[in-house]
Amino acid sequence: MKEYPTSKIRNIALVGHGGTGKTSLVEAMIFNTGVLKRLGKVDDGNTVSDFQPEEIKKKITISSTIVPCEYREHKINVLDTPGYADFYFEVIGALNVVDSMLVMLSATAGVEVQTEIVWNDFPAIPKIAYINKMDRENADFYKALNELKDTFSDNIVPVQLPIGAEQNFKGVVDLIQMKALLMESGSGKITVADIPADMADDAETYREALVEAAAEGNDELLEKFLEGEELTNEEVLDGIKDAATKGSAVFVFCGAALNNMGVTPVMDFIIDCMASPDKSLLAAGKDIEKEPLLAHVYKTIADPYIGRLTMFRIISGKMKADSIVYNANKEKDEKIAQLLIMTGKEQAQVAELNAGDIGALAKLAVTTTGDTLTVKGNQTIIEPIQFPIPTFSVAIEPKSKKDEDKLSGAVGRILEEDPTIVVEKNSETKQTIMKTMGDTHLEIIMEKLAKKYGVEVVSKEMRIPYRETIRANVKVEGKHKKQSGGAGQYGHVWIEFEPYPDGEFAFAENVFGGSVPRQYFPAVEKGLLEAIEEGVLAGYPVTNIKATLYDGSYHAVDSSEIAFKMAAKIAFKKGMESARPTLLEPIVNAEIEVPDQYMGDIIGDLNSKRGRVQGMEPSGSKQVIKAQVPLAEMARYTIDLKSMTQGRGKYKMEFSHYEEVPGQSAEKIIEKAKREREEKEK
Repeated sequence: MKEYPTSKIRNIALVGHGGTGKTSLVEAMIFNTGVLKRLGKVDDGNTVSDFQPEEIKKKITISSTIVPCEYREHKINVLDTPGYADFYFEVIGALNVVDSMLVMLSATAGVEVQTEIVWNDFPAIPKIAYINKMDRENADFYKALNELKDTFSDNIVPVQLPIGAEQNFKGVVDLIQMKALLMESGSGKITVADIPADMADDAETYREALVEAAAEGNDELLEKFLEGEELTNEEVLDGIKDAATKGSAVFVFCGAALNNMGVTPVMDFIIDCMASPDKSLLAAGKDIEKEPLLAHVYKTIADPYIGRLTMFRIISGKMKADSIVYNANKEKDEKIAQLLIMTGKEQAQVAELNAGDIGALAKLAVTTTGDTLTVKGNQTIIEPIQFPIPTFSVAIEPKSKKDEDKLSGAVGRILEEDPTIVVEKNSETKQTIMKTMGDTHLEIIMEKLAKKYGVEVVSKEMRIPYRETIRANVKVEGKHKKQSGGAGQYGHVWIEFEPYPDGEFAFAENVFGGSVPRQYFPAVEKGLLEAIEEGVLAGYPVTNIKATLYDGSYHAVDSSEIAFKMAAKIAFKKGMESARPTLLEPIVNAEIEVPDQYMGDIIGDLNSKRGRVQGMEPSGSKQVIKAQVPLAEMARYTIDLKSMTQGRGKYKMEFSHYEEVPGQSAEKIIEKAKREREEKEK
């Protein structure tokens, strides 16, 4: 692949809901450049951009992939992104390094959830839209177009109208040239003809709206337009280019990507009208070709065979093979051996890349996703990419001893390429907890661990870190006495236990007359600290308890630290049992952001989860519900919320405090813990 100057590069991400045909459009685009001899299909598992085994198996895009298309002496870097909520972080990464986005819609389904989310989350990025699947049953271009207009406030303007629909879809009316483009299914060939007579009136009406949008993109043209002067085709095209570059209008196309119908006009429009990197929002008005090197890492690919690949966009300057770059985040030099261009999974080496281009580097030492690569002395650090926080938690454990040895290394590699996974060891429950974006995300990670790294992992329900405490003051005796031939053991204590709301544990001594010598106080405290790790109800750690040693006795020969430690443990067990023990559960502060129409369902569901709604506040077009909810009730909330809001809701939570578990719930927890202990003992 040859080197392209900045002005001849276009960077565009394909976004939209799952199943709208993004991967099929990429396939048709690269086919039209002559690189492919036949069109691959998602159903056949042979597309350029969906090459991972998990993508082929599930027939969905899981990871964003770059496919450069060399067309008309230009290079279009197309980023194919996932359309499913669990993999939205891949979309976010891609949208941080492109200059525009192409929003895919299905002519049968119209505006769907992920389309809404990405459109609203990235309002500033210039957009074009493509209404796909015009050849499918129930395809309705005008219904989808009106949904776009009703859902979004942007200036949405068609540049094409479909000729026919479903089985009779033949091509489009080009409202710029005012010609019919008749299309041959599969080949991408186009025949230019006159507009069908029955579409002439509609074409004129929509042409007027297009000319108005073009005029609004350029102040001089707008003045001319408002004075009633007719704009030439060249002027209309100039106005469209200005509007598309600034994002002041969203121009709408249509076609059938799977059959390569209506794809080349989109490619032509991207080259003729969409912003090159030097004119884009990322350039921020600077002469990016003359600025020092500045590159942004948006993705990391970890592979057991080829090692780590670092994907980046050059914001300014030039990058060369066999050079040194400076990682501004880690404050370390990185040696570049090979400079790569990726096309799906295929790599090609290049000598250099210009400002605005997207490439890859192999085997960098310290660089991770979000880092800035530049030259020493340049103080610029690009703001890190804000990835979503994972909320779906499960416990994972290796299937066998063999897997256990390899697990941490394999998880480390997965963490390198997926910035949303969190893996942590819970010291209380002794479980390894993996947090992901949802159940599908978790499933894919487990498949990757098995197939890519040969590590079999099973997932289990996350144990809730309950606590135990007491509700009454008690005074108890603990005596440890043992005589067996040689030296005996003797430790004797009286301890008062009382609730302690100010902290987890406090130890005090109030011994008079030396009934327990001072040198044994630390042993008593140590015995209690060990004892509180396991309560009497269900074996959970004990908290909010104060112990005061106030009396006891000792033996001049047989007393020892170990004896007083044992006596303290005996006292603790007796004290817990008689001080009205109770179970505590962790309570979290949850913030749930949802559109207005789901408020009733969410509040009703929170009430059913023993949650307490603390308040509500608006956030843009949505509402944020603040509530306190038991952690045990939030285990599958990621899935519940997705179901209740059709994927439009999101939430975050953090630990707040512990609270007493209601009687019936406590009984079930204690009974379950008892069963687990019995099974373990077997």
